[in-house]
Amino acid sequence: MFFNFIDELRSAGIGASFKEHLTLLEALDKDVIDQTPEAFYYLSRATFVKDEGLLDRFDQVFHKVFKGIMTDYGQNPVDIPEDWLKAVAEKFLTPEEMEAIKSLGDWDEIMETLKKRLEEQEKRHQGGNKWVGTGGTSPFGNSGYNPEGVRIGGEARHGKAIKVWEKREFKNLDNTKELGTRNIKMALRRLRRFAREGAQDQLDIDATIAGTAKQGWLDIHMRAERRNAVKLLLFLDVGGSMDPFIKLVEELFSAATSEFKNMEFFYFHNCLYEGVWKDNKRRWQERTKTWDVLHKYGHDYKIVFVGDAAMSPYEVTHPGGSVEHMNEEAGAVWLKRVTDTYPATVWLNPVPEKQWNYSQSTKMIKQLVGDRMYPLTLEGLDDAMRELSRKHGA
Repeated sequence: MFFNFIDELRSAGIGASFKEHLTLLEALDKDVIDQTPEAFYYLSRATFVKDEGLLDRFDQVFHKVFKGIMTDYGQNPVDIPEDWLKAVAEKFLTPEEMEAIKSLGDWDEIMETLKKRLEEQEKRHQGGNKWVGTGGTSPFGNSGYNPEGVRIGGEARHGKAIKVWEKREFKNLDNTKELGTRNIKMALRRLRRFAREGAQDQLDIDATIAGTAKQGWLDIHMRAERRNAVKLLLFLDVGGSMDPFIKLVEELFSAATSEFKNMEFFYFHNCLYEGVWKDNKRRWQERTKTWDVLHKYGHDYKIVFVGDAAMSPYEVTHPGGSVEHMNEEAGAVWLKRVTDTYPATVWLNPVPEKQWNYSQSTKMIKQLVGDRMYPLTLEGLDDAMRELSRKHGA
């Protein structure tokens, strides 16, 4: 069973080394957990999952491997928490058979009976009306029928479950999926770097203790407050083909605003030109010259473009190519100026990566930003933050 578990984890892209396998077996041998399915789930998850983005994949593998035999693990004694006992199992029976099945009673009675039967049962059971297993008319297991029941693995038949195990806990933490509100901040935090800045107005306890011990008298040391040292500049594409991604970009913008103290943003449309803006309602009345942006914000800023890069190639390559105004210089000229000024520059694209090769403008812009274009998924954002965290030459 465990070797199959390891193979399935590796097939799903989760690192499962021989050392980790031995660690899991050693932990089980030394009884570091209660002998319950839930405890084994959390122990194996802590052993094999090193990246939060793989939690959902681990849940799927765990369910696949241990489906139908979850209840075989741990016998003397078995203490199954109610939070783990999640559901009913039922199969189609004739009306007469359904009528013959009697409810065990209220919730407490069902839970108590399940715990007792898990303590008594010594093997996996198929069918029947008492033991935990698959099929049958017992209230416990899966693919059976009982008016009240607890489904452990398997698939629901009648939708009468009062508890269900297999509902995955981390569906939005799969690093192959698009980002959502809950996990954007987690991905952005890879970029955060802290430094001591400002007036020294905080007590440095460690230095004070060390100094006092060395000097023989009270030697007080102060230090500056620890602040987020990363400076971030966002350029956000708005309008046109970006409309379907408004919610996603709003979530990214909100998360970035709360995570970074030193952050500025500007809007553009399709490609960067000589002017950007901060208020879309007054984009023509209150514009900021792109040259002013490049001169105002230092080279140590991290630059993030967010856009689908979908436009006519002429908008990138030719003066006057913009669909909105007469641009004197091509968009490619301005993108090169940005990348020359700010070595740490990336482009986040909300369009699935497999579609990029179908867009000539997307391929052009990807090349202009030094191939540092990443999909707006948890994995893509994580890769982009790694790139921005890397030391770049001036």
